Amino acid sequence: MRAWVGQGCTKADEKTGVPHAGERPRDGTLARLVAESPSAPTTKAPLTAARRTGLLVTFILGGLSALPPLSMDMYLPALPQVTDVLNSPAATIQLTLTACLAGMALGQLVIGPMSDQWGRRRPLLTGMVVYVLATAICALAPSAELLIAFRLLQGLAGAAAVVIARAVVRDLYDGDEMARFFSTLMLISGAAPIVAPLIGGQVLRFSDWRGVFVVLTAVGAVLTLLVWRRLDETLPPERRHTGGVGSALRTMRGLLGDRVFTGYTLTGGFAFAVLFSYIAASPFVMQEIYGASPQSFALLFGLNSVGLIVVGQINGKLLVGRVSLDKALAVGLATVLTAAVSLLLMSTGVFGEVGLVPIAAALFVLMSAMGIVLPNTNAQALMRTPHAAGSASALLGTSSFLVGAIASPLVGIAGEDTAVPMAIVQLSCALLALTTYLTLCRPWQSRTVSNA
Repeated sequence: MRAWVGQGCTKADEKTGVPHAGERPRDGTLARLVAESPSAPTTKAPLTAARRTGLLVTFILGGLSALPPLSMDMYLPALPQVTDVLNSPAATIQLTLTACLAGMALGQLVIGPMSDQWGRRRPLLTGMVVYVLATAICALAPSAELLIAFRLLQGLAGAAAVVIARAVVRDLYDGDEMARFFSTLMLISGAAPIVAPLIGGQVLRFSDWRGVFVVLTAVGAVLTLLVWRRLDETLPPERRHTGGVGSALRTMRGLLGDRVFTGYTLTGGFAFAVLFSYIAASPFVMQEIYGASPQSFALLFGLNSVGLIVVGQINGKLLVGRVSLDKALAVGLATVLTAAVSLLLMSTGVFGEVGLVPIAAALFVLMSAMGIVLPNTNAQALMRTPHAAGSASALLGTSSFLVGAIASPLVGIAGEDTAVPMAIVQLSCALLALTTYLTLCRPWQSRTVSNA
C-alpha cells in the first residue's frame, strides 16, 4: 500500500468527503481528515487504513532522519582501530567525521531548494542511490585521505535524506502538530544512536572497520527501496517554485533576512555543535582516558540516546500544547549549559580526579536535554516558512552540520589524553546557542509569520 500523501481519489462519501475503504483520501494526514469531517470517527475502515499508512510514513521519515546518526555512530567504536590500521593520527581520522558532516551541510543547500522546485521524490531517490554507492566505496578505501574523500561524497548524497524528511514534515503538519511529529520522529531517529554503536561494536568482533561500511550500505539500500515503493510525493506541482538558481538564492536571502528564523536556525546549529562535539570526542574520552571497552562505550552511548528519546517523547506528548515551545526550549538550553559547565569543572580537576561514572552522568543530562532543544528549534523555524519548506530545511540542516563539522576537529586539538577541549567546545557552543536565542528570537515579543 502506497502512502496517502497529497493525491486525489475518485470516489468518496458525498456528505463527509472521506474516501471509502481501499481508496486514497484527498489529504495526506489523519488530522486533516478528522478536522474536515465531523463524522469521520464513525467511519472505522478508512481511519484504520489512514493510521497504518501514517505509521509507515512516520517510519520512513524517521529512517531518513536517522541516516546521519547511523552514518556517524555506527563508525564511532571503530575510530581507534581506523587510526591504527591506516597509520594516521586521531585528528586526521576525526576528519572522516568532519568530511561527512560538511558534505551533509553543503548538500542540503543544493538539495533543499531542488526539492522546492522539482518535488520531494526525485531528489530524494537520486541522493539515496548515490549514498549507497559512496558508502560501498568507503569500505574499500586504502588510505585515510581516500576515506575522507568518499565520506565527503557520502555526506553530500545523504543530505537528501535529512533535508527532504524535514520538508515533508512541513508539507504535512503545522503548529503544535509539527512539534509533536518532530518529537515522534525522535523515537525512531533517536534509536539510531542506541542501535548504531551496538551494531558497530558487534561488527568489530567479527570483522574490521570496513565491515561497518558494508552494514551501512545495506541499511541505505533498504531505505532507498522503501522510499521508492512507499513514499509518495508531498509537494504538488502548483506549490512548487520556478526560476532556477536565482530564485532559490533570493528565497534563501529572504529567509536569512527574517531575524527570528535566523535566530532559531543558529540556536539549533550551536546546540547541534554541542551534540556533535560529544559524538566526535566520546570514543577517545571514554575509551582512551577512562578505560571503557568498545562494547562498554557502545552501551553508554546507547544509554545517553535513550535519555534523548525519552525526553523527546515527554516534550511531544506532555509539554507541547501545555507549555509554549519557547519556554520548553529555554529550559532545554539552560540544562545543556549546566551540564557543559559541570563537564568543564570535572575535566579540569576542580572536583579532584573523577572516574567514568560522573562524566557519563553529565553527558547523559546533556544528551537528554537535546530531546527538547532540537525538535522545538526545528518546529519554531519551519512554522515561519510555509512557502519554502525545502529551502528553510536546507538552511536549518546546513547550519547544524556546518557548525558541527567545525567543532569536530577542535575537540581533539590537545590530543587524546584530556577531555578539556571537548568540555570547552561544548560550553562555548551552549553559550552561543543561548545568546542567539535571547538576542535574535526574543521569545517575549509577539511575532508574525515570515513571507520572505
